[in-house]
Amino acid sequence: MKHRWTEAAQPKPLKLLCGSLAAAVTLIFAPVHAASPGDPLAAAGRWEGATNGSASTPPMGWSSWNAFRTEIDEAKVLGAAQTLVDTGLAKLGYRQVNIDDGWWVKRRTGDGRLQIRTGIFPSAATGGPDETSFKPFTDKIHAMGLKAGIYTDIGRNACSQAYDLHSPNLPTGTTAEREVGLEGFVTQDINLYFKEWGFDYIKIDACGLADFLPGSDLVKKQNYRAQEPLIERGSINRTDIKAVRERYEEVAAALQAARPGNDYVLSICAWGMANVRSWGKDVGNLWRTSADITPSWTSMLHNFDSAAKRALYAGPGHWNDPDILHIGHGEFDVANPVEVRSHFSLWAMINAPLLVSYDLRNGPASFLEVIGNPDVVALNQDKAGHQGVITYDSDDAQIIVKTLGNGERKAVALFNRGASPAPVTLLAGHLKLSDSAPVTLRDLWSKKSTTFTGEKEIVLAPHETLVFEATGKRQLENGVYLSEIPGSINVAVDGTRQPQLDPTVHRMIDPWSSTRSGGSRPQYAGWGGAQADTTPYGQSLQVAGQVFESGIGVLSNSRLQVKNDAGYAELTASVGVDDSTENTRQPVRFYVYGDGKLLAESAPLAFGAKAPRLKANIRGVKVVELVVRGTKSDDALPVVATWGDAQLTRAAGAGI
Repeated sequence: MKHRWTEAAQPKPLKLLCGSLAAAVTLIFAPVHAASPGDPLAAAGRWEGATNGSASTPPMGWSSWNAFRTEIDEAKVLGAAQTLVDTGLAKLGYRQVNIDDGWWVKRRTGDGRLQIRTGIFPSAATGGPDETSFKPFTDKIHAMGLKAGIYTDIGRNACSQAYDLHSPNLPTGTTAEREVGLEGFVTQDINLYFKEWGFDYIKIDACGLADFLPGSDLVKKQNYRAQEPLIERGSINRTDIKAVRERYEEVAAALQAARPGNDYVLSICAWGMANVRSWGKDVGNLWRTSADITPSWTSMLHNFDSAAKRALYAGPGHWNDPDILHIGHGEFDVANPVEVRSHFSLWAMINAPLLVSYDLRNGPASFLEVIGNPDVVALNQDKAGHQGVITYDSDDAQIIVKTLGNGERKAVALFNRGASPAPVTLLAGHLKLSDSAPVTLRDLWSKKSTTFTGEKEIVLAPHETLVFEATGKRQLENGVYLSEIPGSINVAVDGTRQPQLDPTVHRMIDPWSSTRSGGSRPQYAGWGGAQADTTPYGQSLQVAGQVFESGIGVLSNSRLQVKNDAGYAELTASVGVDDSTENTRQPVRFYVYGDGKLLAESAPLAFGAKAPRLKANIRGVKVVELVVRGTKSDDALPVVATWGDAQLTRAAGAGI
């Protein structure tokens, strides 16, 4: 059903504000509900963010893939687990031990039960070659105080069966026996992994939906069953987003049935395809935002960029995943300590899972000093779950600010993306701290502290990232800007109509195809989603010439939810059509709901209209919902809309 905005369809205000804003802003004093059933913009009155699974903070631990690819064995995995315990990393939070591709030998004919390659996992030989079990292995992991993770594919075949054909650890047997993925066996396999074998975490790849194409040499030579692609890597328009999402939703339902206590983690590995950057938060606990990382600086930039500007889409229980850390290899080896620190610091700041993947048994002490830095780990594991927001952005340098806990402390990373020294001026305003009071910076690597007022100039070495904890007088002493608390925001509806490819992700030379194509093209959908402190398309927030340093940029026909766990009393925002919008003809209207009841609304606002200040009393409200409605027609672009200086304050009238 298509929903068109009409004046008649909206709830009528009971009382107008007096003064110059009377024509533009209204307060609602009665429990009026808006919209019709089935309307995605209708206030839900409850938190709709992901709540399933056990990932209240980003998962931490070790994965076998970058260390060994498919050349894994039990000794390597248990050796990594023991190292986590012996070095104290486990106490710091590194408790996940994940087996990736290469563990299986076949799917048994008759009952479809998966068989483990006992030559590399000898403890799995529990009853002859046809009766294998990972339970002895997971029991050992659990006895160490750790969690065990396993790998599979959402289709019929795994990625190694397309890309690691040289491996000695590929599934063997008939075509059917080599179909070790979940397709056709979702409930059976999930029950096997989680109920019988005792795993706690599952990573689910998607090569089975993308790479076993009818008529391809791979299918012919390897005698696989062909699969019409649901994911076409080079085209979002030819990818069946709905079907891909439904595959993972089926797994999520099976996990909830197998582990009703929510003690599991679901990792979606669709490499940023199928618009997963938008829906992953509603299905899994983490979702890959990009292709596989490789051990090069440009690959790290590429993967970082795929997640760094999606802060409003992540939070407790659901995390952007730019892939496992590649510390220990290539340009992140022991000879590149600056790059190693940068890689780790950036992953910590954007709340990426901290999964290391080198041979821990033989790793140098210098790596342990990096991944074992308790102050940097604490940024990643902060319970509030606010992903760092990029407050200064360029191709040369970036400033990333992260709110910690209740907002009394901040973390800030100064990141030099380039190969030359970069002069950076850090403003108190970047941190949303007062520029007239001292700001104290504590370097989380050197542990040294310094103080400045207003601004501080720093020169970053090539590829250097400095990370500080910052304290000072807050700009909002009695509240918080919404852009400071992305982990408390759920983008229920972001207003995008057709997935668009994001042009801001660093375009590296493809490590797999090199320069055999016409160039490196944008490849991940998600462009146009809701943003903190910028418009959905990366422009400054500005309405009728008024610039807002803080705020939330959205598209028309969007709905955001905000948790009010801290018990704030008032929401205020200057609202209007952003000056950057391409659609300058259609008006929009702004609404604020509290626990499903309409609290405030604006009059229709057109391009060029000054931004009125919208206020809503949210005392006692648990979930605030911010809705922007406009006309909705297939031949019109969404309107770019701004919630300028959107803030929560503790007492009515305390906003700026």
